[in-house]
Formats: sequence, structure tokens, C-alpha cells
Amino acid sequence: MQKVSHELQVAVMRLARRLRAERADHGLTLSQLSVLTGLQRHGSMTPGELAAHERVRPPSMTRTVAALVDLGLIERAPHPDDGRQVLLTLNEQGQVLLAADRAQREAWLARQLKELSVGDRRTLADAAVIMDRLVGL
Repeated sequence: MQKVSHELQVAVMRLARRLRAERADHGLTLSQLSVLTGLQRHGSMTPGELAAHERVRPPSMTRTVAALVDLGLIERAPHPDDGRQVLLTLNEQGQVLLAADRAQREAWLARQLKELSVGDRRTLADAAVIMDRLVGL
């Protein structure tokens, strides 16, 4: 079991590194991209909810949010139920950036997958489902 654990960890790290290398040079940090993706996936959140979701301290999230607002990728709006809070929302420019980023990485991965046998692609599809279950998604 330990050998499988090690091999899986190394393979996932290498694939993640390669996919990061396929990103367009848009000047965003991985933390900023993660925040954009979180807002896209889960919808509007308060800065505190976003910090908890991203597992970072609120001051770090404050800096990340400020940068993303300045770049015009997310918007702040008053919280409808709590006047002390704001809601952060991914705007259209943020959606476009994420779509382009994802398309570039998916195109690279599709080219790589095309080189594999049908059986290997089927195995990877099964593995993707298992890996999602593994991480609790």
C-alpha cells in the first residue's frame, strides 16, 4: 500500500506541475487563481468564508481579494443580511480569464490523452472518479 501511495503522490505532483506550466502568463498567483475558481464553483462568499474555504488566514485573504478587485476580476457588494459584511463575486472578466486558462490546460491534456490507448483512457477516467472520492469531493 505504501508503494502505491508514493507512486500516486509523485504522479499527481508531476501532472499538476505540468498542467501549471501550461497556464497562460496572466500574472496571477496560484492563490489568486484558486480564489477565482472557488468563487466560480461555489458562488458569492464573504471574505471570511472564502478564507476558511481556501484554508488561509483572513489577512492573507484580504490582500488576495484586494488584488483581484484591483485587477477587475471580482466585485464586492454589500451583504444582504449583514451590513458589516461584503459578498465577493466573480465577474465576467474573471469568468473569461478562468475559461481561457482552463481551455489551454485542457487542450494540452487532450493532446496527451489522444496518444494513449482506449483502454488507458478508460483506466484514467475510472481513476479520476476514484481520486475525487479519495479527496472527498
